[in-house]
Amino acid sequence: MTRPALDVLLVEDDELTRTGLRTLLSAQPDLTVVGEAADGADALPLAERLRPDVVLMDVRMPRMDGIEATRRLRADLDDPPKIIVITTFESDDYVYDALRAGADGFILKRAPVHQIAHAIRLVATGDTLLFPDAVRRLVATRPAATGQGGTPGRLPTPLTARETDILRLMATGLSNPQIADHLTVSMETVKTHVSNVLTKLGARNRTQAVILAYENRIVVPGER
Repeated sequence: MTRPALDVLLVEDDELTRTGLRTLLSAQPDLTVVGEAADGADALPLAERLRPDVVLMDVRMPRMDGIEATRRLRADLDDPPKIIVITTFESDDYVYDALRAGADGFILKRAPVHQIAHAIRLVATGDTLLFPDAVRRLVATRPAATGQGGTPGRLPTPLTARETDILRLMATGLSNPQIADHLTVSMETVKTHVSNVLTKLGARNRTQAVILAYENRIVVPGER
């Protein structure tokens, strides 16, 4: 079955890297690079005009970095695109902040093109977590959110037992169909629970929800 074509906006300040990404991604039959920007500030009007499915965003840029650009895209557009930040170092604090700001995932610049293309396709579906082990490693080095007395932070609206189960399965990288199979429930039930989890956590996407779950010790890094 032919995949639907996905429009991609490249945001990267290094011209050589940007050209390489454009050339490699344009060779993919189901990906179309519809625009390019050398800075986060330039990406905002382009994203509003072009309405790409996915933005591939460098995390470190002059004028406006990928963190602020992600935050602005999430805030300014009614139907914002999926955002993947690209970085040189997996443990970069900028990446962590970009994910907390609402990026859907991250990938290393040195990743092979088939992996970058797969990441774009994966976040476009929106029903699974991009590279959950990498997200777990990134979050594991950060302190947990704490309340008074140094206890784990409490959510304003507690999750039900089933929602907690769903969130833990999301953190392992299972997609909605896989969660439905695992729990022997319908897809609609899973979608409802996922939506409730995102709302209660105040998360924009699955990645942000899982990060908040780790920070609040709802899910513990390394837990299976």
